[in-house]
This record gives sequence, C-alpha cells and structure tokens, in this order.
Amino acid sequence: MTTIGFVIFFGLLGGIAVGLQGPLSSLMSQKIGILESVFYIHLGGTIAALIPLLFYGGRNLPRWREVPWYALIAGVLGLGVIAAMSYMVPRVGVAPAVVLIVAGQLLVSVILDHYGLFGAALRPLDFTRALGLLLVFFGVWVTIK
Repeated sequence: MTTIGFVIFFGLLGGIAVGLQGPLSSLMSQKIGILESVFYIHLGGTIAALIPLLFYGGRNLPRWREVPWYALIAGVLGLGVIAAMSYMVPRVGVAPAVVLIVAGQLLVSVILDHYGLFGAALRPLDFTRALGLLLVFFGVWVTIK
C-alpha cells in the first residue's frame, strides 16, 4: 500500500473510532454521569496504551520533558471531546454530534494552517479553502436542522 493509502486507511480508522466513541461514551455517561464516564474511558485508554508500552519498553517515556508544556494539554482536550460527545449524542443524535466535532476540528485546523501554529505547515486561508469551510458549515446546519 502506498503512503497515501496508509494515510487514507488510518484516517478512515480514526473516523470510525470517533463515530463509535460518541455513542459508546454517551451510553456510559447516561448510566454513570459525564465526569465518571470520562474517567473510566481514559482509564481504559491508559491501560490499552500501557500494554504495548510494557512490551515495547517505553524507552521514550522519560523524554516527556522535551515536549513543550502546552502540548501536555492535549490530554485535557481529549476529556473535552469525550464530554462533548457524551452530552450531544442523546440530544441531537450521533451524526449531528460527529458533524459538529468535525466542523470544530476543521475551523481550528484552518486557523492553525493559516498561521503555521504548533508545527503545522503554513497554508494561508484562500478563497477556495474559505468556500470549502463555508460548505462544511452549511452541511452542519443542514445535518442538525
């Protein structure tokens, strides 16, 4: 498989994960609460990451000090994603919740690209990209309406 094939494969795999994560986290939060479900979901993720680390050795774990402090906020942002999905899914459904998450990702991504922030490739916002973003937000409105 070519490099672009791997990119497409992993992109679809990530999208499938987001699509399943929303309803599963929502199901859990309806039973035990949002904060409790976020805790258990991340505990499960920690255990799932720990298992291969035990076999791999985790030799790069001590290098966390080389990471900029603000990059460590990524874990907190993950909590926000789970909480948002848990809240939205029972209220608007899975598809609108995922579309809203993706629209938010695209909005932030365009800003990061435009300014080249956090190591993103510098890609200024032009008419074509702005039009694409407007189409996405129109799609969000149609999906949620």
